Amino acid sequence: MYFDPTLQLHSARLVLSPIRASDGAALFAIQSDPAVMRYWNHPAWTDIKQAYAQILDDLTAMRAGTQLKLGIREHADAPLLGICVVFAIDADSRRAEIGYHLAPEAQGKGYMREALQCFIDHLLDDRGLRRLEAEIDPRNVPSARVLERIGFQREGLLRERWCVGGELSDSALYGLLAGDRSA
Repeated sequence: MYFDPTLQLHSARLVLSPIRASDGAALFAIQSDPAVMRYWNHPAWTDIKQAYAQILDDLTAMRAGTQLKLGIREHADAPLLGICVVFAIDADSRRAEIGYHLAPEAQGKGYMREALQCFIDHLLDDRGLRRLEAEIDPRNVPSARVLERIGFQREGLLRERWCVGGELSDSALYGLLAGDRSA
């Protein structure tokens, strides 16, 4: 799948555009926050080099067409507030998985719902995907609410799926079909 490096998606209050090298410090601030990373599949970062390495990996994956990570901003030149990412893309099945997170100061404003809706519309309407999946820790109630509000359905539970920092956690599986939106 080809991803345009100049892509910009616009919602009422936000701009989503590919992650860029200059986002390193902001991405580190988000992913080094233990509260943000509480329900993630790896611990909070401890070294800013992790952010820059991740961005290089993200840009390489975008060029290869295997992943698209978009930064969430209030306008095109604004600081990074969070990310939306699509990965595990199966072109033959027209399905993929999404992930997302948001800086603590941007939470509680409806930004994630707005950003994800914009992102999902792009993936289903413009990119031709027919199924999206999300895997979250079932204890992350705000994340579950966001997914359910935009039409995802909880489809299953994988018990003790992850061990992060010595703590076992389950994964709730959510799915959205392109056809669900018109039903």
